[in-house]
Amino acid sequence: MKKEKETEREKQGLKRVGQEEKAEIKIEPRMKMEEKSEKEKWQAERAKAARERGFEIWVPKTELGRLVKAGKIKDIDEIFSRNMRILEPEIVDFLMPDIESELILIGQAKGKFGGGKRRPWRQTQKKTAEGNVHHFGCMAVAGDKAGHVGLGYGKAKETVPAKEKAIRDAKIELMPVARGCGSPECTCSEPHSIPFRVEGKSGSARIRLMPAPKGTGLVVDKECKKIIVLAGIKDIYSKTFGQTRTKFNLAKATIDALQKLNKFIK
Repeated sequence: MKKEKETEREKQGLKRVGQEEKAEIKIEPRMKMEEKSEKEKWQAERAKAARERGFEIWVPKTELGRLVKAGKIKDIDEIFSRNMRILEPEIVDFLMPDIESELILIGQAKGKFGGGKRRPWRQTQKKTAEGNVHHFGCMAVAGDKAGHVGLGYGKAKETVPAKEKAIRDAKIELMPVARGCGSPECTCSEPHSIPFRVEGKSGSARIRLMPAPKGTGLVVDKECKKIIVLAGIKDIYSKTFGQTRTKFNLAKATIDALQKLNKFIK
């Protein structure tokens, strides 16, 4: 009887050992799954951080983008000196991490769509058989306050995509701006103003930019001031002609005037 009891106990012990081994076998894949899920979470967090920076996961689509990401082009002025065209906003973000952007208030003038204060969204609508289809246009300016500025326009069915398109277009349309001290009242050689008088035009709006002595400030329209500030100009005189309440054309006229300054760069 004792031997039979001992054999039964041994059998039960072997069963328990077998059950424990099976449980361990079941736990192992769970542990692997948990480790895998943690790894995937870590990879997702890393990809999110890289997406915020926009550099690690950026896959260039143009030859210029590949040259910039490879480190063969390290300065934005090198692109302009080669007369290469920027087609990806990531190029500007990569070379100019301190670039800033701001919206131009081009819409909702007094009396338009019931009146109200001016807004950055320019609302338009189209008549169709189903009814009115609304669209929103947005204008943005981007610059580094060191001689580079760009103006962009975006249009979409909602305001947020229009803003994103405008900022993207502003970075693509980035251009150098010639700065200097062309005022006869100032004898310094610092690039705080523009080298000579210049005039820009868009539609019926015209603007004349004139060099000013140091300490004058920006004597210019409020919306045009955003462009001048991001271009890195600190002192300037201006005079406007035509329908200047149309800020859309006035901003484009300001960019046209700054483009004419580029003839000074050689």
